[in-house]
Order: sequence, then structure tokens, then C-alpha cells
Amino acid sequence: MNSPELSILVLYYSRHGSTRKLAELIAQGVESVPGCEARLRTVPAVSTVSEAVEPDIPNEGAPYVDRQDLQECAGLALGSPTRFGNMAAAVKYFLDGTTSEWLSGTLAGKPACVFTSTGSLHGGQESTLLSMMLPLMHHGMLLLGLPYTHPQLMTTASGGTPYGASHWSGAGGNQPLSDDSRTLAVALGRRLAETAVRLRSAS
Repeated sequence: MNSPELSILVLYYSRHGSTRKLAELIAQGVESVPGCEARLRTVPAVSTVSEAVEPDIPNEGAPYVDRQDLQECAGLALGSPTRFGNMAAAVKYFLDGTTSEWLSGTLAGKPACVFTSTGSLHGGQESTLLSMMLPLMHHGMLLLGLPYTHPQLMTTASGGTPYGASHWSGAGGNQPLSDDSRTLAVALGRRLAETAVRLRSAS
């Protein structure tokens, strides 16, 4: 069986699993588009102990991202939990190390979207999404959000924004994803993959 033509990288960091659940739903949306495959990847945590070393393979969840994933992807979905209205340090640390990809234009012209989860309902979902967009713009990526043709954006009380998919996970991270949040996450992944297909066809 031939492998899918387009690989869409769904890259995330998740501490308690909420952002990971969003990533899996976005991947579901990606794979609903014929000819597209979701490649789930994560980044290692940043430690305050300089001697600490993460294992080569995480104990659970997606494998760690590497440079080849960035080179081979036709689109990128980037996700992080909120840290004081900003992306988590682990995501920022990874992005800060992509200078060679920036210099070579590895990601330029590729579509991208962002997603996040917060412990509180007003814990900085939109500012975190915007913070993740900034380095992607410097990479020359084409940013996608969610249009208001999705009626869930007007009814959601737990997450989902025009800037990207989001989820209110609760202080303990055990708040389940609402139907609206799930629908919007899948829709974001599908929109990313459909855009990647159109861009590839146009080129």
C-alpha cells in the first residue's frame, strides 16, 4: 500500500494530557482528508537541573520531534498548554533551536495552525495561541484559524476560538473536552490538511 502523499506534523507539549487530547483530535481531522497523514510528535520537558537528560523515547504518547519531521511535513499544527498567557517553555525552547530551518526556509510557505489548553476558563487561551503564531510567522508559514462558518464558535462555553482550537481543562486537568471543543479541533485539523492539499496542487 502506498504511503499518503502529504504528511501533516501535529507537534505538541502536554503536561497532564489535555493538550495531547486536542492533538489527537486535530490528527483525526487531518486524516479525514484523502491523501493526508498526521504525524504526531512531542517535545521534551525543560528541566531546571542541568544534568537531567530525557530518554530518547518518551514513556508514553508520541515520539520526540526531530529535524526530519520539519523538513518532510506539508503543514504544521503546534500546540501547548498555557503558561501565564504564553506557550510553555518546552515549546519555546524547541522553536528557539530552529534557526537552521529559518535560514534555509524549511517551513516557508507551508500552512500552520495552533492550539492550547488552560486550567481556567480565562487563563490566556487566546494570548497563548497568538504567542505561538509569532515564531511561525518568522518562519514564513501561512497561518490558519477557524472561521465563524463553524457555528460552535458562537455557542462554545469551554474552548475554541477563531485563532485556533482550545480547551478549558480545569485546575486538575480533568475537565473533559466538550462536544464543541472536539468538533472545532477536528475541523481545524481538516482545514489544515485541505489547505496543504490545495497548496501542493497549485504548485
